[in-house]
Amino acid sequence: MEKTKSTTLSPLVIIGALFFIFGFITWLNGTLIPFLKLACELTYAQALLVTFAFYIAYVFLALPSSLILQRTGFKNGMALGLVVMAVGALVFVPAAQARSFGLFLLGLFVQGAGLALLQTASNPYATILGPLDSAAKRISIMGICNKVAGILAPVLIGAVVLKGIAELEQQLAGTQSAATRATLLNELAGRVVVPYLTIAGALLVLAYLVRRSSLPELTPTAETTAPAGRLSQYPHLMLGVLAMFCYVGVEVIAGDTIIQYGRAQGISLDVARNFTSFTLGAMLLGYVLGIATMPRLLSQQLALRLCAILGVLATIGITLTHGYASVLCVALLGLANSLMWPAIFPLSIKNLGSYTERGSALVIMGIGGGAVLPYLYGKLSEGVGLQNAYLLLVPCYLYILFFALRGHAYPAKVPASYAVPAV
Repeated sequence: MEKTKSTTLSPLVIIGALFFIFGFITWLNGTLIPFLKLACELTYAQALLVTFAFYIAYVFLALPSSLILQRTGFKNGMALGLVVMAVGALVFVPAAQARSFGLFLLGLFVQGAGLALLQTASNPYATILGPLDSAAKRISIMGICNKVAGILAPVLIGAVVLKGIAELEQQLAGTQSAATRATLLNELAGRVVVPYLTIAGALLVLAYLVRRSSLPELTPTAETTAPAGRLSQYPHLMLGVLAMFCYVGVEVIAGDTIIQYGRAQGISLDVARNFTSFTLGAMLLGYVLGIATMPRLLSQQLALRLCAILGVLATIGITLTHGYASVLCVALLGLANSLMWPAIFPLSIKNLGSYTERGSALVIMGIGGGAVLPYLYGKLSEGVGLQNAYLLLVPCYLYILFFALRGHAYPAKVPASYAVPAV
């Protein structure tokens, strides 16, 4: 069905709001890692279980999410995802009161589960609401919403939960009393209660608005629906899942380790707490460049190749420099990562026909890279140091380069087309 601007504008505005929520919730992890490391008295590798608990939910929930969407529809499924995320935010209240790292991880897992459902539903909208060759441009617009939220999240929440953190660390180091130490840490843990109650309330309101919105359902057209078969018959999809795994892993490492890395380079936590925003600012710049150049000047494939090459060069720069210059190279990874999701997602689900929902769910499972690779980085850093551990990113970027050069080109057997009913 031919889609007009009026047909697609309203749904994309709603999807943009959801991408804003993705970014705000997701990029709070960069602030939570140093916060929970101190509040729950953890090693750095243990603190990186924050990203593991959050992103591993995608592995377990992505495929069930596609089944849920078949029963609820896309719109109701997105509303349900928001409610699940709100429940995860509410778990932070008893977690803070008990100063229980296990409960914090449970809350993060539940939030990740809600996001898995939300992402499985919303990404096909951004991909399908318009020509496939401009899908990366639309997803780049969604990425701006995501990264603006990601820039704001650590600044706003960090100003509350990490305020005066350097002074608090000195107090903790200087106290010999276990009771005094426990009191200080309990007060620190309690700082997340009001922010996460606020987040939960906002998520519930947004769920109601999405449920009541005029957002249309996506349905496959009868003429172009793929016949029965197996997703493994689409090699570009399988390779795309691994590309997504690598991309999300390097993106999370770039955004969520930069604060601790800045501290390792001798920079105060009161300054370093805002470094995640620098990485996301670089990603935002990349999205703007993508909107300006794709597909008129840059194809999705070429943009992905350039980003992968920049990722390798920036990673090498991290290991060869020191201080603010090295931290700047970490932030530059944000620019390298910026156009990867907009390119990998549409290239991976290209020509899947009636398998688009399940194919999207598989690609969303690739987000599990955000669980595995940061934790591997943390364990590797215990042996070779935070700086050299970044070399883990090089093979990831090289695989993404392979996907951009050849992996995406394995043809699907059946063309796919989705029709969107007029609003």
